Amino acid sequence: MNKPSFFQRLTGSGSNDQYDDFFDDPQAHPVAFSSKGGEKHARLKPQQEPQPTWTEQEPEGELAVDVYQTPDCIVVKALVAGVQPQTIDISLTREMLTISGIRADEREVEEENYFQRELYWGSFSRTILLPEEIDVDRAEASEKHGILMIRLPKINKKRETKLKVRAR
Repeated sequence: MNKPSFFQRLTGSGSNDQYDDFFDDPQAHPVAFSSKGGEKHARLKPQQEPQPTWTEQEPEGELAVDVYQTPDCIVVKALVAGVQPQTIDISLTREMLTISGIRADEREVEEENYFQRELYWGSFSRTILLPEEIDVDRAEASEKHGILMIRLPKINKKRETKLKVRAR
């Protein structure tokens, strides 16, 4: 079979043999068309919605952060209210920071009694590429009033040191 030209693909003209087996495919999902005000809308038929083949797991939330610098360090602040400090996991390299944890929901009422739910409960994480290299060994993390603050000292690339040669 010849590959259709750009013009044939653009206009839809030419042979439709390549699409014939699509309509015979039992895995293909039927499409229903409706017309409103001269516009055509395509949608899957509601009784035949595609079923996911993967195992669905709870989506992970992304932690909101503020990242700024001082002359000596890079500072990362995150709102972690409702999270026990010992359940927060912080992984750090010279170029990257990953914060993850779980915000547990203590259910006080049944789901159907909520009028509005906007707070995020469950696992969360955030990976941040740092704007410059930091000294991993001197990094500090603290939590106060639900705010996680991570101080990442910058590596002083201008610092010089003198080495003495030792005789063996």
